[in-house]
Amino acid sequence: MLIEANEVIDQITAGTALAMDATFVLPNSDRDAKAEYLAEHLPKAVYFDINAIAKPDAGLPHTMPDADEFTAMMRALGVHQDQHVVVYDQSGFLSSARAWWMFRFFGHSNVSILNGGIKAWKAAGGHTEQGKTTPTSGNFTASSPLDGIRVLSLNEMISLVASNDADRPMQIVDARAKGRFDGTAPEPRQGMASGHMPGAINCPIGNLIDADSGYVKPIDALKHLFSDSGIAMDQPVVTTCGSGVTACGVAFGMALLGKTDVAIYDGSWTEWGSPDRDRTLCPVETNE
Repeated sequence: MLIEANEVIDQITAGTALAMDATFVLPNSDRDAKAEYLAEHLPKAVYFDINAIAKPDAGLPHTMPDADEFTAMMRALGVHQDQHVVVYDQSGFLSSARAWWMFRFFGHSNVSILNGGIKAWKAAGGHTEQGKTTPTSGNFTASSPLDGIRVLSLNEMISLVASNDADRPMQIVDARAKGRFDGTAPEPRQGMASGHMPGAINCPIGNLIDADSGYVKPIDALKHLFSDSGIAMDQPVVTTCGSGVTACGVAFGMALLGKTDVAIYDGSWTEWGSPDRDRTLCPVETNE
C-alpha cells in the first residue's frame, strides 16, 4: 500500500507501473494543483483530478462516481486491468489517499501510495518531466469494493449521530485540523457551520505526516497517534473531513495497521455543515 521511491523507480521509469499525481488543495489556497503537475511530475505520470473524477452534477464537491463513470475516467487516463498504479501528491496532507481509496472501492487492489511524493522520488535519483502526459486508452473495468469498503450516506450519518454513544455501532473520526473541528477556525468553504458532529473524535490528517520529510509516520507512531486520539482500533470506524479527501488519508493510515472495517462519509462537512441543513437532524458542537 505504501511504497518507497527506490522500490518502484525502475517500474515507473520503464512505464510498467502508471504514476498518478493526485494533488488536491483546499478552496481557500492560492495554489493550482494542475499547474504544479504540468510544471513537474513523475515520468509519464497522469493527473488524477480529484475535482473532476467525481459524480457529475452531484451538488457536492468531488462526490464518488458510479462504477461505469469511474471505468470510463480511468480508461481515459490509460489504466489497464491489474496494472500497478502508483499515486502521489504534493499537497502535504496525503490527498493521494483519495485516489488510492477510490481504486480499492472499485475493486483494484494493485495500487500504492508513493511515500514522500515527488520530493522522495527526486531524492532517490528519479527524473521528472513537464507538460501533460497523453495516455493511450486503458482497459480498466471497475468491480466490487475490496475488504468491505463502504461509503456512508447523509441519512446513515444522521442515524449514527442520533444513536447513544454507548450503542453507537461505529466511531466517527474527523480528519480536519483541530481549529476547524473545535469551531475556532473558519471553514474554507463559505457559509459552512463551524464545529463537528456530536461524539466525533478528532484525528487531524496532518498528524499522520512527518512535517519535515513529508513521509507517512512509522507504524508505531501511527499506533500511538490513533490510541492517543481516543480511537478504539478494535471497533468499526467511519471517517469524515471537509469533503471526503483527507478522510481517505485517515482510512489509509488505519489500513497500514491492518484495520479494514473503515467506511467513508463522502459528503463530509460540506454536506453536514451546509447552511441549508436542518440542525435538529444534523447537530453541530463546538469546543470554544
